[in-house]
Amino acid sequence: MDSVKAAQQGDRDAFAQLVRQFGDMAYAVACNQLNDPYLAEDAVQESFAEAFVHLSRLRDPNAFPGWFKTIVTRQCSRIVRRNRESSLPYEFVSQLASDQPSPHELAEKREFRRMIHRSVSVLPYRLRAAVQLFYIHGYSLAEISAFLGTPVPALKKRLFDARRKLRSVIPVADFVSVFRELNEGGSKVLHIVNGDSVAETLEQGVVQGDILVWREIYSEGPVFAEQANPDALAFRASRLEQTLGIPRDLFLSGCEAQERQLAGFRDYDEIVLWFEYDLFDQTMLCYLLDWFSRQSLGRTKLHLLCIGSFPGIENFRGLGQLSAGQLTSLSGTWNPVNHSELELGSRAWQAFASPDPRPLAALLQEDCSALPYLKEAFRFHLSRYPSVHNGLGIVEQLLLEQLAGGIDRPFELFSRVGAKVNWFGMGDIQFWSILRSLARGREALLRLEGASDFPGLSGPPPEFGSSRLVLTETGRNVLEGERDRIAVQGVDCWLGGVHLHGGSPDWRWDPERQTIVRMEPGPE
Repeated sequence: MDSVKAAQQGDRDAFAQLVRQFGDMAYAVACNQLNDPYLAEDAVQESFAEAFVHLSRLRDPNAFPGWFKTIVTRQCSRIVRRNRESSLPYEFVSQLASDQPSPHELAEKREFRRMIHRSVSVLPYRLRAAVQLFYIHGYSLAEISAFLGTPVPALKKRLFDARRKLRSVIPVADFVSVFRELNEGGSKVLHIVNGDSVAETLEQGVVQGDILVWREIYSEGPVFAEQANPDALAFRASRLEQTLGIPRDLFLSGCEAQERQLAGFRDYDEIVLWFEYDLFDQTMLCYLLDWFSRQSLGRTKLHLLCIGSFPGIENFRGLGQLSAGQLTSLSGTWNPVNHSELELGSRAWQAFASPDPRPLAALLQEDCSALPYLKEAFRFHLSRYPSVHNGLGIVEQLLLEQLAGGIDRPFELFSRVGAKVNWFGMGDIQFWSILRSLARGREALLRLEGASDFPGLSGPPPEFGSSRLVLTETGRNVLEGERDRIAVQGVDCWLGGVHLHGGSPDWRWDPERQTIVRMEPGPE
C-alpha cells in the first residue's frame, strides 16, 4: 500500500489518509467489543496513536489492515480492564434526511432505526461485524476481508445468514434498501459502468451509490490523446454520424454530460469501474485510467472490477448478461487501482490514440499484467488493419468466409461472426456499418437482396429479417487472395488514432508474423 509506505517515511498526510480509510472500520470493531460509542472513539484514537509510533516496525505494508485491527483489539482490552463501569447501549439517533418531515414521521423513523440497530446488535459477533461494515458503513467486501482477515466467500455467507436471521424480527422484504437509509456516513460511491443494461440491473439494489453509464464507442471512429478537446470531439461526432448514423448533436450533448459528471469525482470517497475483457470495454477503461492519471485524486479511492468469465456461463459476453443476483455476487470484489494500473492504462490510451500504430504494437510486447485483458484486446485491434494478403481486416475476413459457407441471413451472420470475434465486443450498428462498406461501389464485395439498406439506430425495417446477402464475384476473388480489397474499393476509416485512407494505406496487418507492417510507397 503506497500510503503505508509513505507514512513509514514520515509523511503525515499519508498517515491522515490511513486514518480516513480505516477510521470507521476501527470504530465498528471497537463498538462491537466495548458496546459503548464514546469508549470506542477513545479506543480508535489511542489505536491510531500507537500505530503511528510503531508503524516503522511493520515489514509488509500490505499487512497494515490486519496489523491495525490487532492494535484496536488490544486497546479495547486495555479499556475494559481499566474501566469496569457498565457501558452505554450502542445506539445511533441521527435522523434520516427528508423534506421537512412531520414530528410524527420523524418519531416513526427514529423508532424504526432503533429497532434495526437493536436487531443488529443482538446478532452473533461475526454476523454483526459483517452487517455493520458492509451495509451501515458502506465498505466493500474486499476492504472488509483485508481488515478482518476473513475470506470474501465467508463474508458473503455471514451476510446471507444475517439477513435470514433479521427477517424473523424485521418485517421488510428489501434489506438492501433499508440498510442504504441507515448508512452512517460511510463512503459515498460512484459506479462507472459500460452500458445501460448493467446500470439498470445494478439499480435493483445490487450496489450502494450513484451510477454513471459511460456511453462511448472508442473502438469506432477517430480518437485523440486529448479526447475531450472540443475540436477533436466535434470532428469525432461528425465522423460517427457519417459511419454509424449517431446524430452529431445527441453524441456531443451526451459526451458533455458524462464528462461534466466525471469532473465531479471529488464529491465521492470511492469510484468503482465495472468493465469487461473486450476491446469495446478496454478502450473505455484505458480512457478513464488515462483521465484519472492526470487528476489529483485527494481522498478519492479508485477501484476496478474487470472480468472475462462468470461461473456457469459458457460463452460469457459481458456484464449485461448477468442477473441482479449474479451481479450481487461480484459486489465488493473489486480491487484497488494503483499506480501500475493508472500508468499502463494511460500508456495504452496514448498509444491507441497515436496516428502511428507502432507505439501500441511495442507496448503489447511488454508486461501488461497490471490490466490482464488489455494485451489480447489490443492485439485484436491490430488485426482489424487491412491484411497484407487481400486487404481484409479480421472481421471482414471472417464475415466473407461465413457468407461463402452459406450463412446468408444478416442476423445469423451477425451472431456467427460476433461469436468468433468476442474480443471485439461488437454491437449490431457496428456490424451493419461493416456490411454497408463491403456493399458499396461498383465493385461491391457483397450484395443485399430483399431490403433497400442496412439498419441504422432506429432498428431494422420489417423486410430486413427475410433479406439475404450474396457474395459477389469480386468478393470471392478478394476472399481467395486474387484481388486486394483496398485496391478494389479504397479505404477511409479510423482505427484508433490512425486514419487509413486512399487506395494504398501506410499500414497493414501481417497475420503470419502477427505484426503491423509499414507499406512501401507504390510507383507514381
